[in-house]
This record gives sequence, structure tokens and C-alpha cells, in this order.
Amino acid sequence: MDMIQLIDLTKIYRGLKAVDRVNLDIEKGLCFGFLGPNGAGKTTTIRMMAGVLKPTGGRIILNGHDLAKVPSEAKQCVGFIPDRPFLYEKLTGLEFLQFVAVLYGLGPSPSLEGEIRELLELFELSAWREELIESYSHGMKQRLVMCSALIHRPQILLVDEPMVGLDPKGARLVKDIFRDQTSGGKTIFMSTHSLQVAEEVCDEVAIIQEGRIIARGTTGELRRQAGMDGNLEDLFLRLTQEGD
Repeated sequence: MDMIQLIDLTKIYRGLKAVDRVNLDIEKGLCFGFLGPNGAGKTTTIRMMAGVLKPTGGRIILNGHDLAKVPSEAKQCVGFIPDRPFLYEKLTGLEFLQFVAVLYGLGPSPSLEGEIRELLELFELSAWREELIESYSHGMKQRLVMCSALIHRPQILLVDEPMVGLDPKGARLVKDIFRDQTSGGKTIFMSTHSLQVAEEVCDEVAIIQEGRIIARGTTGELRRQAGMDGNLEDLFLRLTQEGD
């Protein structure tokens, strides 16, 4: 079953096609990596999928729900982790998660309290739950945003540059959590500049260049497609240069 379908997805800014008729179908339970250089269209694509930006053309279908026709149903299936998240820094970590839960229509309940407790433990933030967010490190803030994106148990997780600002221990923790999430049936769509992250975490990847998909497959398949046995960085550079 395809959890994500992008059909001729297009975004035009002032005559420039930031995303140019992108077509992707992604099955349930995959961690899908979206790779490309700066300005290639990665963040624009993810923001359209999250309902933050309106497409110029095309369709976005999330877990069978057309985002343009039934936005509430489609967005309920999604957790969104932006590259530059906004946090209310005068709230404690616990208060922030309670606030986000209300936005998703989750009222106070023992089950919600248990969910918040489990998420804070999972992301190693339990000791900081009563501290103001302004006292958190950048990496802690990033992990708190990930907690908030999972609080309503979405089936799809949209992640824009998840490892930015994380120290090696935090990055390893997040990679392990992402693997656990896909093992449990969640689908992750993740943009990243890190080729190492893509190779370690993603089941499949697509490379976008100037708004167009220029390659898709497992990293092994892409190496064979390019006729190379080198590392992923060499492959990425070759494919993006060919796309120029």
C-alpha cells in the first residue's frame, strides 16, 4: 500500500519552477530519503506535503487522503518536523507537549500522560520535562520537536534535515528511533544533506536537482545505475552534475 503519492507536484515562485512535476509513490513502512543540493526543491516539497505551502499544480495523497480535498484527514495522518522549528520557549517541555496535544484534539487523559512520558523517555528528555525550553540546548529542542510530531501517533512522518544541530550521541539516538518507527509500520519521508545518514537509515532514496527527480532507488541500485562502485558521495556528485 502506498502511504504517500505525489502526482505531478509543482510549485512555481515568480516564474521559477522550484518543484517541477514530481511523481513519487512510497510504500508503508519505508524510510525514504530525499537528497539534493541547496535550492533543489527538498524543503519546498516537504512543506507542500505538510500543508504549509499550497502547490501550484499536482496532487498530494497521504494515506489515501487527498490533501487538497480533505486537508484535515490528510494532516491528521502526518507528523511534521521542520528544519527550523518554532518553540514557545517560556513553556516547559511538558507544557509544550500538552499544548501540541490540544492542537491535535487530544484532551487531558491518563493515556495522553502515558504517551508524553514514553516520548520524553524515548528521546532522553525526562529529566528536563519541568525545565523551560529556553534552557534547552539546540539538540534538546530538536528532540522535543520530534516528540511533538509523534504525540498523535501519525502514520507518516515528514522530516526536514533531522540531524542538524544534534551531537553524535543525539544523532545515533534519532537514527535508532527512526528505524524503530518504520519497523512499527510508520512511513518516514526525510530530506537530508547527509549522504551518510541516507545510507545508514533510508530504505530508498530519490535525488532531486532543480526541482526534478533525477534518480531513485536503493543506494546500491543507484550505484549500479551510474555504473559505479564508489561511495555514495561520489555517486551523488556525479548524478547532480549530470543533471546540470
